[in-house]
Amino acid sequence: MGDVLAGSNAVWEFEPDAVVIRYSRSAGRNARLLPALRERRIPHAALEAVELEPGRRGHVVLRAVPRAGADPLVEAAGGQLKETADPYRLILPDSSETLAEFYRDELRAVIAGPGEPLTRFLVDAPAPPLAFKAYDARALFDGRTVSFRWFWTGASTAKWKAGDQSFPVEELRGVDWRSPELLHGYLRLLRRDGGPQPGEPDQDPAAVLFGLGYGPVQESLPFAAAVLSAIRAARVRP
Repeated sequence: MGDVLAGSNAVWEFEPDAVVIRYSRSAGRNARLLPALRERRIPHAALEAVELEPGRRGHVVLRAVPRAGADPLVEAAGGQLKETADPYRLILPDSSETLAEFYRDELRAVIAGPGEPLTRFLVDAPAPPLAFKAYDARALFDGRTVSFRWFWTGASTAKWKAGDQSFPVEELRGVDWRSPELLHGYLRLLRRDGGPQPGEPDQDPAAVLFGLGYGPVQESLPFAAAVLSAIRAARVRP
């Protein structure tokens, strides 16, 4: 077991080649994503920077910056996460600032640093099977196939007529996740064949809609990250 730095939202354990982050169950109402992630192992090769910043009301924040293409969760989120839900922030009291500076400098000496976007993920995605309830369907992912099972109370006529959908990851090229905390949130699967897809997600059988209580960040984003990771793995699978 490596050295440990405990904050209010997470505990960071420093291993010879990685940082293991264990998220607190009491991370806060606005950070439900973090307890849902539970634990993540971040290899040094996945990081490009580490910063120590002033926090709120007598706190400092130790923040790591992942390299582009290293983390499927960050790639799927596309910059839409609130600061409180950032999985790379450790909130510490001012009294721990000197210790935080020490670990910041230690990490800076071993991380990969800036570089070209990676072509393979270095951080593991949440493990399937995964499922969540969207406004118009139940979405399921077993590790190889994404399935949408429409609700007659929410699905558009176009989706209902198309019937329930199944998408092997080999037929997909990516995911488009729009946070349910924004207006008109959705999860859309992008098809590899490049064929036309309806412009509006409510008409696209390859998309499910979010809404009040439907597709929350802590459920839909890990789902999107797992699908994205499987798509990338399928590209290199013999």
